[in-house]
Amino acid sequence: MTRLSARISALLFAALTLGACGIYSFSGTSIQNDVESINIDYFEYKAQKVNPSLSNDLTEELRTRFRRTTRLEQVEQDGDLEITGEITGYSVAPAAVSANEVAERNRLTVTVRVSFTNRKYPEDDFDGKSFSAYADYNSTETLDAVESTLCAEIIEKLVEDIFNATVAQW
Repeated sequence: MTRLSARISALLFAALTLGACGIYSFSGTSIQNDVESINIDYFEYKAQKVNPSLSNDLTEELRTRFRRTTRLEQVEQDGDLEITGEITGYSVAPAAVSANEVAERNRLTVTVRVSFTNRKYPEDDFDGKSFSAYADYNSTETLDAVESTLCAEIIEKLVEDIFNATVAQW
């Protein structure tokens, strides 16, 4: 029984110590205590091939991720943290080709360019960093038929990558 108590005490001590230093959390973020707000600007669509809902969907998913997993207040401008970006690529290319040189699978790829400003800790800033994610689909299906599902999958990957690069610093 004493061993169990000692282990529990050690775990509690470790949890309190990590929580007390203020920059680590169980959500995987490393946000300093004095950083209180974030503004995430609308991601402009600058890719040649048009997807009318992608900018809005990506922006809203990124805002939702920050709302759910951080303590940061979202503001319209002048946040301690600022994320701006643009969708620079939206393309379909063959991902797997058969022996007859016919595409069996196609790949939808979305590329975004992101800038991150940390007004309190400018050493964390980055400008114009490129993120890319893709999803594959069978060539027997049309892009129109699977586009919304693929985009949701791609947005999830992009949001994870952007989140990690900005506040998880991975």
